[in-house]
Amino acid sequence: MGWRAFPDCPLEGDAVAGTATVLYGAPMMNFLRTLEFLGLSMWLGSDVFLSFVVAPGAFRILASRDQAGAMVGFGLWWMHMIGVVCGIVILLARLARTRTFASLATPAALCVVLMILLTVVSQHAVSPKMAALRVQMGSIQATASDNPLFVEFSKLHRISVSLESGVLLAGLAGMYLMVKELVSVGSKF
Repeated sequence: MGWRAFPDCPLEGDAVAGTATVLYGAPMMNFLRTLEFLGLSMWLGSDVFLSFVVAPGAFRILASRDQAGAMVGFGLWWMHMIGVVCGIVILLARLARTRTFASLATPAALCVVLMILLTVVSQHAVSPKMAALRVQMGSIQATASDNPLFVEFSKLHRISVSLESGVLLAGLAGMYLMVKELVSVGSKF
């Protein structure tokens, strides 16, 4: 058995932080790890809820596609903001927990970085162009499908959906990798 800073803590120093000393007690390590899982869970949950509940529901229930699109756009903006905040919290909790920047280069952390990048591209490169086209068209519902503005809007919509799909897939991969990290650390005791 290795050196233990806290006799009642089952974690050995090298298993906790990759060094011969324990940087935090078990409660703080649990809190930081919980922040990582909670942040990723909230982000994934909001993405799934918007994509599979709010968006389809808005297009079924609201009177026009224009109203539904406005509602989904509003929800997407909030989801993006919450997602970026969650991503930053995840990375900061990981950094605080491990006390090494190398932890930000692990596969799980890189999945979170990818999620942030895809979200920022969607919010700042794609969404504003879609909003401008929406204004130019006046009504998406009343615009002919062969109208160049509608064609461009449809292309951007496909890009937006692809970016959100990428966020969801990266998040699922990140969750799997975070669990795998936890299991591999747990197997050392």
